[in-house]
Amino acid sequence: MSEELLPISVADVRPAARLSDVLLALNNEHVLELSWLTPERLAHLAAQAFYARRIGEIDAFLLAFDEGADYDSPNFLFFRDHYPRFVYVDRIVVTSSARGRGLAQRLYHDLFAQAARAGHDRVVCEVNLEPPNPASDAFHTRLGFSSVGSVSIHGGSKTVRYLLRRLDDYAAVAGGSASTE
Repeated sequence: MSEELLPISVADVRPAARLSDVLLALNNEHVLELSWLTPERLAHLAAQAFYARRIGEIDAFLLAFDEGADYDSPNFLFFRDHYPRFVYVDRIVVTSSARGRGLAQRLYHDLFAQAARAGHDRVVCEVNLEPPNPASDAFHTRLGFSSVGSVSIHGGSKTVRYLLRRLDDYAAVAGGSASTE
């Protein structure tokens, strides 16, 4: 079982591509925590991604965007309204059979390093408060994220907590200091 970090390219996720079908199935199994994706929407997101990586055939994946992405998610737009530069984690999923192996942590640490190398000083995301997602809350706390707000979205059917993690400790890895905004 390979645990190599592999890129997710636009070609990988074009509609009807094998990897697209696998990514969509994994994403859509977790629609409560994420949001439903169609093949066309997945291809659009991959084309906009600052960071798109998977581990193994598809044991885990992470998609993240910087502030310049063409993306209409209310959560992404919250961060765009509040910060001039950022990397936003839109979705991270680990298959149930691969949980407990540190794959999500590997993806996040790789993202942190790449974001710092690109001059970013923060990574942001959201975690559901309602419906609750205590495992994700605990995971993000362990990674050093802190709360910067919360909001009810989708007509009140979901409440999210917005999180931010500074990348000061990755500046040395990036070969200098990350930008300060």
